[in-house]
Amino acid sequence: MGNDLAAFAKEKGVKYFMISYTDLFGGQRAKLVPAQAIADMQRDGAGFAGFATWLDLTPAHPDMLAVPDPASVIQLPWKPEVAWVAANCIMDDKSVEQAPRNTLKRLIAEAAGDGMHIKTGVEAEFFLISPDGKTISDEYDTASKPCYDQQAVMRRYDVIAEICDHMLALGWGAYQNDHEDANGQFEMNWAFDDALATADKHSFFKFMVKSVAEKHGLRATFMPKPFQGLTGNGCHAHISVWDKDGKTNVFADNAMELGLSAKGRNFLGGIMKHASALAAITNPTVNSYKRINAPRTISGATWAPNTVTWTGNNRTHMVRVPGPGRFELRLPDGAANPYLLQAVIIAAGLDGVRSKADPGRRYDIDMYQFGHTVEGAPKLPLNLLDALRKFDNDKSLKAALGEEFSSAYLKLKQQEWNSYASHFTQWERDHTLDI
Repeated sequence: MGNDLAAFAKEKGVKYFMISYTDLFGGQRAKLVPAQAIADMQRDGAGFAGFATWLDLTPAHPDMLAVPDPASVIQLPWKPEVAWVAANCIMDDKSVEQAPRNTLKRLIAEAAGDGMHIKTGVEAEFFLISPDGKTISDEYDTASKPCYDQQAVMRRYDVIAEICDHMLALGWGAYQNDHEDANGQFEMNWAFDDALATADKHSFFKFMVKSVAEKHGLRATFMPKPFQGLTGNGCHAHISVWDKDGKTNVFADNAMELGLSAKGRNFLGGIMKHASALAAITNPTVNSYKRINAPRTISGATWAPNTVTWTGNNRTHMVRVPGPGRFELRLPDGAANPYLLQAVIIAAGLDGVRSKADPGRRYDIDMYQFGHTVEGAPKLPLNLLDALRKFDNDKSLKAALGEEFSSAYLKLKQQEWNSYASHFTQWERDHTLDI
């Protein structure tokens, strides 16, 4: 079968392929292609009008062709006659440099050129809510500390188990599922993998969770902060770097502090150096900053950072090192683009390794209780506009991600901010009507 999608269809009984790409805002776009036509699509790509999605293109641009990557193909466990396949975008026989998957692939190749094989995992949290989006779906899920609530997770057993069964069938190495810290919130974990494979799985996971929830008459949301007063949806990323063959973890060194090698510290140094700028990508929406700058939630903690600090096995900081050979970036949220999340981590980390960046002082305090005592650590952006300005001013990070991508992303995100800023809210009427 190999890389032949037509042969895959014949062997697996697939009738249709979803040729899918992800735009700059994380929107998943697809064309449904009959198996009889997949050979042509694999050769030439499926045609899209790029302007019709969130890419910085115009109606005058020629067709953008999404060329499926057969290595990413996944047969839908809940609808086996359909297969999903991630695509790389080209136009006029050239790579569309602003396309997120293309951006990630370029950075993976750049890291490989430096002898670094990036492996990552993500923890994608989500809420199961009512179809109209106004409330959580379980009226009995009311505990002030609902994390790991066994009754609540079992009331949603049908949804969670179905998704986990699918991940197991796909060979993802699913290993635990739980009710998270907010009422109505869940997290499902699967094994870490090469950065591109993790991004593809992350993209498919969001599609799968939403599809299974809809099948059960519910709705799933990865929105960073869908409910005031409740913990938001994080998307923590775990990062390790291996040698060029992917066999030896070059972040691991038991002789070093926390088991993190000199190269691992430098990679972390790059994350710390660029943290405020990369927030524009790891936390890409107006709503994102309701999570990382939130007041205390009903459960007692937001579990989100607001300051650029790192630590050992302590969940109150932006980065924690839970064990030798890896670290966890706790900044990203559920709105993060699966491909750009990986790309910006690699871009910042590569810069850190090349410049031998120092991550700075390690803090082991409870940042939620004693964060006010920390001096000199930058605060994370207060809103999307601040994050976009930080990103725009970070010349080396923009260059690493690619000027075409960075320019397109900043242009469209600034338009999004302007749309938000011009929107009239009830808060304004409540506080200004009688002034």
